[in-house]
Amino acid sequence: MMFPLWTAMGHLVRRGLIVALAAVIASTAGLGQNRARQANIGYISPGIYGISNDEYLGGVRKGLSDRGYVEGRNLVIEERYADGFTDRLPSLISGLLAKKVDLLMTLGSQTAIVAQHLTSSVPIVFLSGDPIKAGLVPSLSHPSANLTGFSLASTEYSVKWPELLKEVAPNLHRVALVWNPTNPVVAEEVNQIRHIAPKLGLEIQTLALLPPNIDGTLAAISAAGVDGLILANDAVVESFASRLIPFAAERQLPAIWGSGFAPMQGALMSYSSDSFALGQRAAHCVDRILKGTPLPTYRSSKRRPLPSAST
Repeated sequence: MMFPLWTAMGHLVRRGLIVALAAVIASTAGLGQNRARQANIGYISPGIYGISNDEYLGGVRKGLSDRGYVEGRNLVIEERYADGFTDRLPSLISGLLAKKVDLLMTLGSQTAIVAQHLTSSVPIVFLSGDPIKAGLVPSLSHPSANLTGFSLASTEYSVKWPELLKEVAPNLHRVALVWNPTNPVVAEEVNQIRHIAPKLGLEIQTLALLPPNIDGTLAAISAAGVDGLILANDAVVESFASRLIPFAAERQLPAIWGSGFAPMQGALMSYSSDSFALGQRAAHCVDRILKGTPLPTYRSSKRRPLPSAST
Protein backbone atom coordinates (compact mmCIF):
# COMPACT_ATOMS: atom_id res chain seq x y z
CA MET A 1 0.00 0.00 0.00
CA MET A 2 1.32 3.41 -0.95
CA PHE A 3 0.64 6.93 0.20
CA PRO A 4 1.38 10.30 -1.42
CA LEU A 5 4.22 12.55 -0.42
CA TRP A 6 4.37 16.31 -0.24
CA THR A 7 7.20 18.80 -0.05
CA ALA A 8 6.42 22.13 1.54
CA MET A 9 8.57 25.23 2.00
CA GLY A 10 6.12 27.32 4.02
CA HIS A 11 7.54 30.79 4.52
CA LEU A 12 10.60 30.11 2.42
CA VAL A 13 11.05 32.01 -0.81
CA ARG A 14 11.37 28.73 -2.67
CA ARG A 15 9.41 26.56 -5.05
CA GLY A 16 7.28 23.96 -3.24
CA LEU A 17 6.76 20.76 -5.15
CA ILE A 18 3.89 18.52 -4.22
CA VAL A 19 3.82 15.04 -5.62
CA ALA A 20 1.04 12.61 -4.79
CA LEU A 21 0.59 9.05 -5.94
CA ALA A 22 -3.04 8.03 -6.42
CA ALA A 23 -3.74 4.81 -4.56
CA VAL A 24 -6.53 2.74 -3.11
CA ILE A 25 -5.65 2.33 0.55
CA ALA A 26 -6.99 -1.00 1.73
CA SER A 27 -6.43 -0.46 5.44
CA THR A 28 -8.41 2.80 5.47
CA ALA A 29 -10.92 2.25 2.68
CA GLY A 30 -13.74 1.59 5.10
CA LEU A 31 -13.20 4.61 7.30
CA GLY A 32 -15.14 6.94 5.03
CA GLN A 33 -18.20 4.72 4.71
CA ASN A 34 -19.69 6.12 7.89
CA ARG A 35 -18.78 9.79 8.36
CA ALA A 36 -20.42 9.78 11.80
CA ARG A 37 -17.77 7.33 12.97
CA GLN A 38 -15.32 8.86 15.44
CA ALA A 39 -11.84 9.35 14.00
CA ASN A 40 -8.98 8.54 16.38
CA ILE A 41 -5.65 10.20 15.58
CA GLY A 42 -2.41 9.66 17.44
CA TYR A 43 -0.05 12.66 17.46
CA ILE A 44 3.53 12.17 18.62
CA SER A 45 6.23 14.80 19.14
CA PRO A 46 9.75 14.40 20.55
CA GLY A 47 9.35 17.86 22.08
CA ILE A 48 7.53 19.37 25.03
CA TYR A 49 3.80 20.10 25.11
CA GLY A 50 3.03 23.72 24.30
CA ILE A 51 6.48 24.48 22.90
CA SER A 52 7.00 23.14 19.39
CA ASN A 53 3.54 21.81 18.63
CA ASP A 54 1.30 24.85 18.92
CA GLU A 55 1.52 26.15 15.35
CA TYR A 56 1.57 22.85 13.46
CA LEU A 57 -1.02 21.08 15.55
CA GLY A 58 -3.11 24.26 15.59
CA GLY A 59 -3.09 24.18 11.80
CA VAL A 60 -4.10 20.52 11.84
CA ARG A 61 -7.01 21.25 14.17
CA LYS A 62 -8.14 24.22 12.06
CA GLY A 63 -7.96 22.20 8.86
CA LEU A 64 -9.92 19.32 10.34
CA SER A 65 -12.50 21.69 11.81
CA ASP A 66 -12.98 23.25 8.39
CA ARG A 67 -13.76 19.76 7.10
CA GLY A 68 -16.43 19.04 9.67
CA TYR A 69 -14.45 17.32 12.41
CA VAL A 70 -15.34 18.31 15.97
CA GLU A 71 -13.22 17.08 18.86
CA GLY A 72 -15.31 15.20 21.37
CA ARG A 73 -17.95 14.43 18.77
CA ASN A 74 -16.42 12.73 15.73
CA LEU A 75 -12.72 13.33 16.42
CA VAL A 76 -10.22 12.39 19.11
CA ILE A 77 -6.58 13.51 18.96
CA GLU A 78 -4.38 11.57 21.37
CA GLU A 79 -1.26 13.69 21.99
CA ARG A 80 2.01 12.25 23.24
CA TYR A 81 5.27 14.13 23.98
CA ALA A 82 8.75 12.79 24.68
CA ASP A 83 9.88 16.01 26.43
CA GLY A 84 13.15 15.95 24.48
CA PHE A 85 13.96 12.34 25.41
CA THR A 86 13.80 10.52 22.09
CA ASP A 87 14.33 7.14 23.76
CA ARG A 88 10.75 7.48 25.02
CA LEU A 89 9.31 7.49 21.50
CA PRO A 90 8.95 3.69 21.07
CA SER A 91 6.82 3.28 24.18
CA LEU A 92 4.72 6.35 23.39
CA ILE A 93 3.98 5.13 19.86
CA SER A 94 3.36 1.55 21.01
CA GLY A 95 0.83 2.89 23.50
CA LEU A 96 -1.04 4.71 20.75
CA LEU A 97 -1.02 1.64 18.51
CA ALA A 98 -2.45 -0.38 21.40
CA LYS A 99 -5.35 2.10 21.51
CA LYS A 100 -6.13 1.20 17.87
CA VAL A 101 -5.75 4.70 16.46
CA ASP A 102 -6.80 5.15 12.83
CA LEU A 103 -3.55 6.89 11.91
CA LEU A 104 -0.42 8.41 13.39
CA MET A 105 0.82 11.96 12.90
CA THR A 106 4.52 12.25 13.66
CA LEU A 107 6.62 15.38 14.18
CA GLY A 108 10.26 15.11 13.16
CA SER A 109 12.25 12.52 11.26
CA GLN A 110 13.20 10.50 14.32
CA THR A 111 9.58 10.05 15.35
CA ALA A 112 8.59 8.89 11.88
CA ILE A 113 11.48 6.40 11.78
CA VAL A 114 10.40 4.84 15.08
CA ALA A 115 6.76 4.69 13.95
CA GLN A 116 7.80 3.10 10.66
CA HIS A 117 9.59 0.33 12.55
CA LEU A 118 6.60 -0.31 14.82
CA THR A 119 3.80 -0.57 12.25
CA SER A 120 3.44 -1.39 8.59
CA SER A 121 -0.36 -1.18 8.53
CA VAL A 122 -1.42 1.98 10.38
CA PRO A 123 -1.10 5.06 8.12
CA ILE A 124 1.61 7.51 9.17
CA VAL A 125 1.48 11.21 8.23
CA PHE A 126 4.91 12.66 8.95
CA LEU A 127 6.53 16.10 9.05
CA SER A 128 10.22 15.64 8.27
CA GLY A 129 13.08 17.96 7.49
CA ASP A 130 14.18 15.67 4.68
CA PRO A 131 12.46 12.26 4.42
CA ILE A 132 14.89 11.00 1.77
CA LYS A 133 18.02 11.66 3.83
CA ALA A 134 16.21 10.29 6.89
CA GLY A 135 15.60 7.03 5.00
CA LEU A 136 11.82 7.28 5.25
CA VAL A 137 11.19 7.21 1.50
CA PRO A 138 13.40 6.37 -1.49
CA SER A 139 12.31 9.47 -3.42
CA LEU A 140 9.64 12.17 -3.41
CA SER A 141 7.84 10.49 -6.29
CA HIS A 142 7.96 7.04 -4.69
CA PRO A 143 6.55 7.10 -1.14
CA SER A 144 7.13 4.14 1.12
CA ALA A 145 4.49 1.63 2.25
CA ASN A 146 2.19 3.20 4.87
CA LEU A 147 3.96 6.59 5.01
CA THR A 148 2.98 9.92 3.57
CA GLY A 149 3.69 13.45 4.68
CA PHE A 150 5.55 16.68 4.22
CA SER A 151 9.18 17.40 3.54
CA LEU A 152 10.40 20.73 4.87
CA ALA A 153 13.47 20.49 2.61
CA SER A 154 15.35 21.88 5.60
CA THR A 155 18.77 21.17 4.14
CA GLU A 156 17.97 23.72 1.43
CA TYR A 157 17.11 26.60 3.72
CA SER A 158 19.57 25.84 6.55
CA VAL A 159 22.39 27.25 4.39
CA LYS A 160 20.69 30.63 4.70
CA TRP A 161 20.94 30.74 8.49
CA PRO A 162 24.58 31.90 8.71
CA GLU A 163 24.06 34.35 5.85
CA LEU A 164 21.03 35.97 7.49
CA LEU A 165 22.75 36.05 10.87
CA LYS A 166 25.74 37.79 9.28
CA GLU A 167 23.45 40.38 7.71
CA VAL A 168 21.99 41.22 11.12
CA ALA A 169 25.37 41.23 12.87
CA PRO A 170 28.13 42.00 10.29
CA ASN A 171 30.93 41.78 12.87
CA LEU A 172 30.21 38.17 13.73
CA HIS A 173 33.19 35.83 13.64
CA ARG A 174 32.67 32.81 15.91
CA VAL A 175 29.23 31.17 15.97
CA ALA A 176 27.93 28.24 18.01
CA LEU A 177 25.67 25.83 16.16
CA VAL A 178 23.42 24.06 18.67
CA TRP A 179 22.01 20.81 17.35
CA ASN A 180 20.69 17.35 18.18
CA PRO A 181 23.33 14.82 16.99
CA THR A 182 20.82 11.96 17.00
CA ASN A 183 18.76 13.58 14.23
CA PRO A 184 20.00 12.31 10.83
CA VAL A 185 18.62 15.28 8.89
CA VAL A 186 20.20 17.86 11.18
CA ALA A 187 23.57 16.16 10.67
CA GLU A 188 23.35 17.05 6.97
CA GLU A 189 22.38 20.63 7.84
CA VAL A 190 25.46 20.91 10.04
CA ASN A 191 27.71 19.73 7.21
CA GLN A 192 26.26 22.30 4.83
CA ILE A 193 26.61 25.13 7.35
CA ARG A 194 30.22 24.16 8.00
CA HIS A 195 30.86 24.29 4.27
CA ILE A 196 29.40 27.74 3.68
CA ALA A 197 30.56 29.46 6.90
CA PRO A 198 34.18 30.17 5.84
CA LYS A 199 32.92 32.02 2.77
CA LEU A 200 31.16 34.39 5.16
CA GLY A 201 34.17 34.78 7.43
CA LEU A 202 32.55 32.66 10.12
CA GLU A 203 34.00 29.98 12.33
CA ILE A 204 31.42 27.40 13.40
CA GLN A 205 31.61 25.48 16.66
CA THR A 206 29.05 22.69 16.96
CA LEU A 207 27.57 22.02 20.38
CA ALA A 208 25.35 19.01 20.99
CA LEU A 209 22.16 19.46 22.97
CA LEU A 210 20.70 16.33 24.50
CA PRO A 211 18.47 16.23 27.57
CA PRO A 212 18.93 16.43 30.42
CA ASN A 213 22.26 18.20 29.86
CA ILE A 214 20.93 21.64 28.95
CA ASP A 215 23.03 23.23 31.70
CA GLY A 216 26.16 21.64 30.23
CA THR A 217 25.31 23.00 26.79
CA LEU A 218 24.77 26.52 28.13
CA ALA A 219 28.06 26.33 30.01
CA ALA A 220 29.81 25.17 26.82
CA ILE A 221 28.39 28.13 24.89
CA SER A 222 29.69 30.52 27.54
CA ALA A 223 33.12 28.89 27.58
CA ALA A 224 33.41 28.88 23.78
CA GLY A 225 33.54 32.67 23.56
CA VAL A 226 31.15 32.80 20.61
CA ASP A 227 29.49 35.99 19.42
CA GLY A 228 26.42 34.43 17.76
CA LEU A 229 24.16 31.38 17.79
CA ILE A 230 22.44 29.16 15.26
CA LEU A 231 19.74 26.90 16.68
CA ALA A 232 19.01 23.97 14.36
CA ASN A 233 15.50 23.02 13.29
CA ASP A 234 14.87 20.16 15.68
CA ALA A 235 12.11 19.42 18.18
CA VAL A 236 14.61 18.54 20.92
CA VAL A 237 16.37 21.89 20.51
CA GLU A 238 12.98 23.62 20.44
CA SER A 239 12.12 21.98 23.74
CA PHE A 240 14.69 24.14 25.49
CA ALA A 241 13.70 27.44 23.90
CA SER A 242 12.61 28.78 27.30
CA ARG A 243 16.23 28.47 28.45
CA LEU A 244 18.07 29.26 25.21
CA ILE A 245 16.19 32.43 24.22
CA PRO A 246 16.75 34.37 27.47
CA PHE A 247 20.31 33.01 27.64
CA ALA A 248 21.09 34.59 24.26
CA ALA A 249 19.32 37.83 25.15
CA GLU A 250 21.13 38.25 28.47
CA ARG A 251 24.50 37.81 26.76
CA GLN A 252 23.51 39.93 23.74
CA LEU A 253 24.22 37.06 21.37
CA PRO A 254 22.44 37.45 18.03
CA ALA A 255 20.71 34.14 17.27
CA ILE A 256 18.78 32.64 14.39
CA TRP A 257 16.43 29.72 14.84
CA GLY A 258 15.40 27.08 12.36
CA SER A 259 12.00 26.92 14.06
CA GLY A 260 9.36 29.45 13.11
CA PHE A 261 7.79 29.71 16.54
CA ALA A 262 10.94 31.14 18.17
CA PRO A 263 10.38 34.89 17.47
CA MET A 264 6.95 34.60 19.10
CA GLN A 265 8.79 33.39 22.20
CA GLY A 266 11.14 36.39 22.14
CA ALA A 267 13.94 35.17 19.86
CA LEU A 268 15.65 37.61 17.49
CA MET A 269 14.81 35.85 14.23
CA SER A 270 14.06 32.60 12.43
CA TYR A 271 14.05 31.27 8.90
CA SER A 272 11.75 28.33 8.51
CA SER A 273 8.54 26.91 7.17
CA ASP A 274 5.03 28.08 7.98
CA SER A 275 4.04 25.41 10.50
CA PHE A 276 0.40 26.48 10.75
CA ALA A 277 -0.08 26.30 6.98
CA LEU A 278 1.63 22.91 6.90
CA GLY A 279 -0.74 21.71 9.60
CA GLN A 280 -3.73 22.79 7.52
CA ARG A 281 -2.39 20.91 4.51
CA ALA A 282 -1.70 17.87 6.68
CA ALA A 283 -5.35 17.99 7.78
CA HIS A 284 -6.38 17.67 4.14
CA CYS A 285 -4.19 14.59 3.84
CA VAL A 286 -5.63 13.11 7.04
CA ASP A 287 -9.18 13.73 5.86
CA ARG A 288 -8.56 11.94 2.58
CA ILE A 289 -7.00 8.95 4.34
CA LEU A 290 -9.87 8.72 6.82
CA LYS A 291 -12.35 8.77 3.93
CA GLY A 292 -10.40 6.08 2.12
CA THR A 293 -10.34 8.34 -0.93
CA PRO A 294 -7.66 7.92 -3.63
CA LEU A 295 -5.44 10.98 -3.72
CA PRO A 296 -4.79 12.91 -6.95
CA THR A 297 -1.49 14.27 -8.17
CA TYR A 298 -0.65 17.90 -7.32
CA ARG A 299 2.07 20.24 -8.44
CA SER A 300 2.31 23.59 -6.71
CA SER A 301 4.60 26.60 -7.10
CA LYS A 302 2.99 28.82 -4.49
CA ARG A 303 5.44 31.21 -2.90
CA ARG A 304 5.31 32.86 0.49
CA PRO A 305 7.40 35.77 1.85
CA LEU A 306 10.34 35.41 4.19
CA PRO A 307 9.21 36.03 7.79
CA SER A 308 10.50 39.20 9.41
CA ALA A 309 12.87 39.08 12.37
CA SER A 310 11.80 40.42 15.73
CA THR A 311 14.17 42.83 17.41
